[in-house]
Amino acid sequence: MGVSYPSGRITCGWTTLVSESAQPGSPQAGLLGALGALVSPPAGSGAPGGEQAGTGAPVGDDAAVLAASLRQPERFGHIYDLHFPGIYGYIASRLGPDEADDLTADTFIEAFRRRASFDPARGSVRPWLFGIATRLVAQHRRAEARRYRALARTPAEPDPGGHDDRVAARVSAQARRGPLLRALAGLSDDDRDVLLLIALGGLSYEEVAAALSIPPGTVASRLSRARRKVRGVLGAQTSPTDRPNGHGASHASH
Repeated sequence: MGVSYPSGRITCGWTTLVSESAQPGSPQAGLLGALGALVSPPAGSGAPGGEQAGTGAPVGDDAAVLAASLRQPERFGHIYDLHFPGIYGYIASRLGPDEADDLTADTFIEAFRRRASFDPARGSVRPWLFGIATRLVAQHRRAEARRYRALARTPAEPDPGGHDDRVAARVSAQARRGPLLRALAGLSDDDRDVLLLIALGGLSYEEVAAALSIPPGTVASRLSRARRKVRGVLGAQTSPTDRPNGHGASHASH
């Protein structure tokens, strides 16, 4: 088939998964920025997820490509090329770049091996991949919480100076950095998964439900609870935006 699995990596004729040159930068900055925006979204930003798709790439035909890869394994390269940046960034933000190397490879190895079981009726390939990645991250829960606490204790980078508005924004972000990370470490595993699939993966409620095999109402209630807890740590007042576009109000009872 032209596919082998040396040293835990997946290597095909079309590419080698997890190459150094493909790694996005600054997962910590991405984590804090995405989490801060989700917890305190700009007015009128609407519901999280959906339109925030991780790569911005068209994914409408990825289910067909995955099906075609059963007959032509090399077609799986399109799935990898399309979804690698989002999966790698998600794992790197949660566990750091070193763990992300191996776990991103493992995600695509498992997806390749299980591609015959993919059910397009449950959604697109993207949430399916994020579900696999989340299950792999779940094997490192303690390491993830330790990482957030360690980052919270790390001194902020010195201010390089510059425009007053940019300096003020940087000071504000640095002040929120430790509390955000400590709050994230203190969330339950289930609530953290939902929060970060939306904040980092840009998944919609329905996509998170498909990724985790839970009802959309459970997604909404977990997200609402996680946002309240994080806001509480930040000392922010809970506002109606805790339930974007009415999702929370209609599903919180689940």
